[in-house]
Amino acid sequence: MKPVYFDNAATTPLRPEVVNIMTEVLNTSFGNASSSHSFGRSSKTLIEKARKTVANSLNVSAGEIIFTSGGTEADNLVLNSAVRDLGVTHIITTKIEHHAVLHTVEALEKAFDISVSYLDVDGKGDIDFTQLERLLQTDKKTLVSLMHVNNEIGNITDIKRVGSLCKANNALFHSDAVQSVGHYKLDLQTIDVDFIAASAHKFHGPKGVGFAFIRKNTGLLKPLIFGGEQERGLRAGTESVHNIVGLELALTLMQEQAETEHNHILDLKKYFIDEILKVMPKATFNGQSGDFEKSTYTLVNVCLPIPANKASMILFQLDLKGVACSRGSACQSGSNKKSHVLSEILSSEDLEKPSLRFSFSKFNTKADIDYVVDVFRVYR
Repeated sequence: MKPVYFDNAATTPLRPEVVNIMTEVLNTSFGNASSSHSFGRSSKTLIEKARKTVANSLNVSAGEIIFTSGGTEADNLVLNSAVRDLGVTHIITTKIEHHAVLHTVEALEKAFDISVSYLDVDGKGDIDFTQLERLLQTDKKTLVSLMHVNNEIGNITDIKRVGSLCKANNALFHSDAVQSVGHYKLDLQTIDVDFIAASAHKFHGPKGVGFAFIRKNTGLLKPLIFGGEQERGLRAGTESVHNIVGLELALTLMQEQAETEHNHILDLKKYFIDEILKVMPKATFNGQSGDFEKSTYTLVNVCLPIPANKASMILFQLDLKGVACSRGSACQSGSNKKSHVLSEILSSEDLEKPSLRFSFSKFNTKADIDYVVDVFRVYR
């Protein structure tokens, strides 16, 4: 059995350099960053350096970066604050967002009696910009929440276009950028987005740390977590210094090696598609994941032409062979429910077929793909 990890959209392995620097920080910079003595000041310095690094990568000011426990907390902070503190009474989103957004919006709808509009998506998972523009023409205080890169089907949303529409209609714009930060160069001075969410473990950093970008002058926000004045008073709790430093280095290395790694991973994606079609010519690719221009270079979501009696065992068989992939978001792993994303875009016939997400990283090789494709030969 050869272990092959193709579930990088769920989480990525840490880079060795990140492990090393986190270990060093754990050993030498253990002071509480809120303490006034030298040990605390040392930790505080590391946090503020990391904040500047993240801000510079997005071309924003350091004061607009709030460290969180990850993308889910960042999404919750932004969406709750927008409704509770900024007076948003109307949210526009889609039903193929990550559950960190969908479930938060559902809770806000019940708690604050706001209105929610769900944009239509076509069979490829793309939004209707004409509908978006129409929904934005309202007297209500509106926030649009659309993810940059879909975590299941890889579709890339034109957030620059969305931002321009929002600005023209005096609406706020939030984007869950968990699958894109670190993988794409985002200049937030050229994109009219008010908030984004990001998570370090999607770009070879540690789990348990991420950040929210909150554009200055959007209004006075209040924290979700109370107890201290950390993170500009927006996120109480002793900062996880080693995780924040790990995030900083992981993001820095992603940017330094961006072109080389992007080309390597895109080459793997193209090779995977070519090889799987040789074995299963009738395989199709969900959303835009088979389109190299309209989807992220990091993943493929493939619908396999396999009979139902064989389909139920395919993930089990792959796992026995040491292959890690997924049916969809890791956050719904263990659930018997079908992917909420695929349920919105696939026909009932295609929903009965097995759809698997394979997501790649710098650590994967073509030999890994050959091994996986060979597993599928018995299903022809």
